[in-house]
Amino acid sequence: MLCHLSSLAGFIFPHGNIFGPLAVWLIKKDQIPFVDDQAKESLNFQINLTIYALAAGLLCIVLIGIPILIGVFIFGIIHVVRAIDQAQKGEKYRYPLTIRFIK
Repeated sequence: MLCHLSSLAGFIFPHGNIFGPLAVWLIKKDQIPFVDDQAKESLNFQINLTIYALAAGLLCIVLIGIPILIGVFIFGIIHVVRAIDQAQKGEKYRYPLTIRFIK
């Protein structure tokens, strides 16, 4: 659950949404297989969200990016909260629309 929760650190620190799950994954990946799986999933989702936000930011030049950026933000919050809930129950959560860079 901590790996999903740590992705909310992006609201406090720049790029905290990536460094939070990365830190959890690097510390616990060899000790607990469930944490290894979920930390990689969270990290991949946060990398994807960053890419989506950058693309939407570029589209802000033509004003279409503003609603897309808001949508990406809401999409990210909803799925992080769902992942926290599933991880708290001990169930694996797979984020939608995620390219898995880290396997």
